Parts: sequence; C-alpha cells; structure tokens
Amino acid sequence: MQIGVVLAQLGTPEAPTAKALRPYLRQFLSDRRVIDYPPVIWQPLLRGLILRLRPRRSARMYARIWTENGSPLMVHSQRQAKALQEGLGSAYAVALGMTYGNPSIASALNLLEAQGIERIIVLPMFPQYSSTTSACIYDAVFRAAQGNMPRFSMRLKRNFPALRFIAPFYDHPKYIDVMAQHLRQQTDSSALPPDIFVLSFHGIPNRYIEDGDPYRKHCERTAGLLAEAMGWRDDEWTLSYQSRFGPEPWLEPYTEDLLQSLAKRGKKRPLIFAPGFLTDCLETLDELGIEGRELFAEGGGDEDQFQLAPCLNTKPAFMDMLADLVRSNAAGWINDATDRRKASIPQFAADPL
Repeated sequence: MQIGVVLAQLGTPEAPTAKALRPYLRQFLSDRRVIDYPPVIWQPLLRGLILRLRPRRSARMYARIWTENGSPLMVHSQRQAKALQEGLGSAYAVALGMTYGNPSIASALNLLEAQGIERIIVLPMFPQYSSTTSACIYDAVFRAAQGNMPRFSMRLKRNFPALRFIAPFYDHPKYIDVMAQHLRQQTDSSALPPDIFVLSFHGIPNRYIEDGDPYRKHCERTAGLLAEAMGWRDDEWTLSYQSRFGPEPWLEPYTEDLLQSLAKRGKKRPLIFAPGFLTDCLETLDELGIEGRELFAEGGGDEDQFQLAPCLNTKPAFMDMLADLVRSNAAGWINDATDRRKASIPQFAADPL
C-alpha cells in the first residue's frame, strides 16, 4: 500500500488583484489561530474596514513579485512536491495542500483517499512550531479528514485515514547543515563578505508567547545553532522578527527597524536570510527583498550592498532531508517488500553549487 504525503503550506491568492486577495485574506484573517480577538468584535472590523483597504495594498505587493507562471509560493511549492515525489519513489504519493486558498488541504486528502490511500503523513513546511502556522495545518487536516459536516447535521465521514504529523524540525542537524551550506554558497559568490547576517523570522504577538506558544524558543534555538555552524561571532549576526500586523506588541526586535539602523551602526554589507521560510514567497521576496532593501537605504546604507539569500526552495540537499523526514515518520507503515525497493529509489544528485 502506498503512503500518502501532504506537503502543507500556508497558501497564496490565485492572482495579484484585489478581487483575488479579498476571499484569501477573509479566510486567512478569520482563522482564530491567527487572530484570536472575539469574532463579535473582529469580524465587523475585518469585513467593514480591513477587507476594503488591505486587498488593494496586498495586490500591489504581490504584483511586484508575480511571475509568468503565477505566485512564487505556488510555483516553488509545486516544484517541491514534484521533487519530493521523485525522491521518495512509488511507495509514496505526494499531494500539495494549502491551509488557505487552493489547492486546499481538503483537496489534497481527497486526492490521496481517492487512490485508496489510508495512511497519510502530513509535512508542515514550518520548521518552527507556532499556533499561527503549524496548528492551523493540524486543524485543517482534521477538518478535512472527518469530512465537511453540513450545517445542523452530525453526519461525518465513516472512514477516517490514519494520520501522522511530522514534528517541528527547528533543531534537526540536517536542517541546520543544509542552511549553513546554503549561506556559505551565498557568501562565496560575493565580491566582499557580508559584515552582518540578519536572520529574520515571521513575528507573532507577544501575547501568544505568554499564552504558551513555543515559537520564540524555536526561532532562537534555530538561529543559535545556525550561528554556531557558521562560526559567527556575536557581533556578526542578529535575529529579528518581521511582518508585524495590528497595534499590539509583537516579538522584537522588528526587522524593519533593524534594517533602518544598520548603516548608523556601521554595517555596510548586510545579508538577510529567513530560516523559518522554506519557500520563497511574499514575505521573503517583497517584504525583505524589496521593502527591506529600501529600508536599509533610507537608513543611509548603499542598497547595492544589500543581499537577500533565497529560501532553500528545491535545493537537492534540502529535498533529500525532507525525504528522510518522511521515511523516518513512515516507520512501521512500509512493509518488507517496499523496504527492499528502496535501493532502486532515485536519490538527489549532489548540489552543483
């Protein structure tokens, strides 16, 4: 029997337009894991003000990074799913699913179940756990697995697949090693080495940490291990948090403030990297790559000396690591015949870079 694998991402709109952004943002910002204000207060504000203004602004940002093949997140995610399928071989069936937008996590599970697959491994593409990302995926998977329940009805699906979730891998040695190798390749190709490395993670409200979310500890652990693997001194790197939304305090320091202050601190050649993003998307390409460069220049820096390291995307070593995570989480589900076929499963070639 094949093992199903859901490559789970956050999601992306279908077009860089306000019309396409509006339903996407409504779904995203209505998730109580993301915004936990009481619905009686939040929903009128969301529908009456935010969804009138934010879609147009977000559409302009998406338009700056949109490719001829579509959203960068979608393009890279599809390539990751294809590469993972090739790496795992025929004993597995990989499907891409998004928490918000399409293809949905429900469609991914339906696709696998239509093939008669009863055992499914879910791979959240978030190394650091947060209730705003990983837990949203867990919720979506369980909702999809039990089936859409009609309003005022208790009728659910009779057949529920066996599910396994790959745990956060924020301190996995191979994850750290792949990032270190990736950053060394970036610096080796530079005419002058960076004089500061900025590790930027997506932020969340401080209140979520106080309520028990371990996200900050995971981010700090990842950053510390990466700095150790790179051999950085304390004055050669820093950690920050981006994408602040709303009036309440979020994790600090804020990436936008940090980038504006670098030149005043004598830092002329920053390299910024987002370890928590495994796939290039709006937050990396636009928020860091375009807006981040502008902020550095506004603070007195030379924008030509600003570097953004891409996400791991489909780097062969990274895809090998993901395949290893899936195989280890399939322990006991692959029979002896399948194990014997592993020798014939194609492996990724060494990274030419």
